[in-house]
Amino acid sequence: MGYENILLERTGAVATVTVNRPKVLNALNAQTLRELAAAFDEVEADAAIRCLVVTGAGEKAFVAGADINELATMQPLQAKDLAFHGQQVFGRLEKMTKPSIAMINGFALGGGCELALACTLRTASTTAKLGLPEVARIAGPGVAREWVLTGDMVSAEEAHRVGVVNRLFAPEALREGTFQLVDTIGKRGPVAVRLALETIRRGMNMSQPEGEVIESDMFALAATTSDMREGMGAFLEKRKPLFQGR
Repeated sequence: MGYENILLERTGAVATVTVNRPKVLNALNAQTLRELAAAFDEVEADAAIRCLVVTGAGEKAFVAGADINELATMQPLQAKDLAFHGQQVFGRLEKMTKPSIAMINGFALGGGCELALACTLRTASTTAKLGLPEVARIAGPGVAREWVLTGDMVSAEEAHRVGVVNRLFAPEALREGTFQLVDTIGKRGPVAVRLALETIRRGMNMSQPEGEVIESDMFALAATTSDMREGMGAFLEKRKPLFQGR
C-alpha cells in the first residue's frame, strides 16, 4: 500500500519504518496507526527482511505521543477505540517473529514510548526524553510507579540506567550505532533468532518449570535445522556461516 504518514525503506535485509510527521513531532493519529499496522505486516511477510528499525523523522521526536488535535474532537468511545487500536498495533509489533529496534532520536512520550517498548530492543540519543507507564515489564513495577505517579519526562541516560534503553549514543552516532547492532543481529542464524524471540515472549508469562519446557522444545527444534549444521560447521572450520533461514 501507499503510505502518507510513514516511510518504509529497505536496505539489504533491514527494513526501516519512520513515522514521518515532524511538524507535529510525529504524533500518532488513527491513520498513522493503520499505516504502521500495514507496514509491520509487510515486513513480517517479507522473507528477505531479517530485522526492523523503527524511528521518527526529524531531530526533535521519535514519537511524542497521541495526536492531541485528533483527540480533542473525539467522544469517549471514539477515544477508547483509538487506544484499543493502538494496543493491537503495538501488540502486532511485539509479537513479530523478527527482531525490531526502536531508534529513539528525540521525544518518546505516551504512545510513542509504548511503540518503543513494543520493539525487541531500544537505542537512544543522549538528548532523547522518555515517559510513560508501561515500563513495568521492562524495568519493573518500582520504576513504573515512579514514572506514572510523577508524570516526569526521563532522560535517555536514566532510561538506560534502569534498563529501558539497551544502548545509548551521542546524537551524531545514533544511526551508525543502531545499525551496527542491527548488523550483529542480522549475522546470527535467522531461525535461532526467531525461536529465541518466541521463547522469551512466551516464557515471560509462565512459571519457571513451564518456561524450561518451552526452552527445551525450542532447543530441540533448532537442533534439527540446516542453519544449526551450517553454524556448527562454520565454527569448526573457522569461517563465517552462510545461514539460509532453514
